[in-house]
Amino acid sequence: MLLYFSFQSPFLAALRILSTVSQVLLGLTGRWRTKAARRSLLGLMALLLSLTAGCWKPSQAEVPVCLQDVVGQQPSDIQASTPNTLSLPFRAENLPLLQESWIAYRQRFIQEDGRVIDREDGDRSTSEGQAYAMLRAVLINDPGTFVKTLNWAEQNLIRKGESDRLDQLWAWKWGRNSTGQWTTIDANFASDADIDAATALIFAARRWSCPEYLELAKVKLTDIWNYSTAELADDRVLLPGPAEAFWSQPDTLILNPSYFAPYAFRLFAQVDPEHDWMSLVDSSYQLLEASSDVSAVGLPSDWISLNPQTAELSPVSDSNLQSQYGFDAYRVWWRVALDAAWFQEPQAEQFLRQHLAYLERFWQDGQQIPARFDMQGRAIADYEATAQYATLYPAFALTEPQIAEQIYQQKLVPQYRQGFWDNSSAYYTQNLAWFGLLPPVSPSAQLMQASSS
Repeated sequence: MLLYFSFQSPFLAALRILSTVSQVLLGLTGRWRTKAARRSLLGLMALLLSLTAGCWKPSQAEVPVCLQDVVGQQPSDIQASTPNTLSLPFRAENLPLLQESWIAYRQRFIQEDGRVIDREDGDRSTSEGQAYAMLRAVLINDPGTFVKTLNWAEQNLIRKGESDRLDQLWAWKWGRNSTGQWTTIDANFASDADIDAATALIFAARRWSCPEYLELAKVKLTDIWNYSTAELADDRVLLPGPAEAFWSQPDTLILNPSYFAPYAFRLFAQVDPEHDWMSLVDSSYQLLEASSDVSAVGLPSDWISLNPQTAELSPVSDSNLQSQYGFDAYRVWWRVALDAAWFQEPQAEQFLRQHLAYLERFWQDGQQIPARFDMQGRAIADYEATAQYATLYPAFALTEPQIAEQIYQQKLVPQYRQGFWDNSSAYYTQNLAWFGLLPPVSPSAQLMQASSS
């Protein structure tokens, strides 16, 4: 766990002693009410202050304390960062907006104990929500919120076997069950959340000089590799969850392109040389290209089916999952844009230029883009989605900056009111909008480069 203290207990104790002695001396009568007594009191005050000067610590959210220092603390004791200490690891002209929206999100969606609430879906919690909060917290320099959201997930999203914890991955869905009990609803893990959480832990270790976070990240990376990747011919590919859930037939492997996070795999390669994470960078781009080509207009899909025996990709036949361009697929633009911004990856910009073309034409024709398209490129929604515009913004910022600015001014700014995009229940939109509005530049070297020590 992690905590920032305003004052350490020795300082508070000294102040209490000083206050008590002062009251005693000032309450005495007779010869003690003399100039000498007052000089003695002032001398005592000076002595106590000098002795305790070394105990003082700066105000909330200024000095990091790492995991082992706060064992046993209650969530209510862990304070979130104040506005004046919220900062990004890169220059951002829109920092005030990102600060304000983070504080609003923190107050509306994150309980005191660290549970992130999806207020659009039965007040459930998900591993995705916990990981998004962690990633946002470390980027905005809010270690108190970071540790609370991490701890809640570690305590409540554990995947248990008959007698012990199965792994270090998180059950993806927690909420109220049919009997009214708040508990794990679906114990399967979702690899995108575990990837985002591991990324946040690596950043936290580097930003706040807390190696314990890196050790936890490494343990999670081992389980992500062992349980959420698979060897197909000569390629290693990312699974969206347990193999038994997404690869139940030899010729059908279900994939979610929006889970592919090449920038994260590059970070993982820095800290975990035991596994070939760069092979996942390669397979991610191969599958992003191939799966988008299944669409007649080159758009990524929410879900796609891969035949491991023939390497053929096709629309999914599972009635619960759909091959369409929709709310899951939006994240492809954001994740690929991050690889371009953080690692200057040419494949990323090439992918964006090629596969944004259809949406670019839609925008130029009518200054709006429907929220969903089928695999033939037909609009299947008569509404727009701020979440989509939020992820298109960083992508177009790299390929067509003029369109990015138009989207920002026409679709993002008007939807922002008092700390929220769309409305104060739109959990998913808040996260994608915040991530999408981060400057399209690489964070500081402190976050992006492994320590040489």
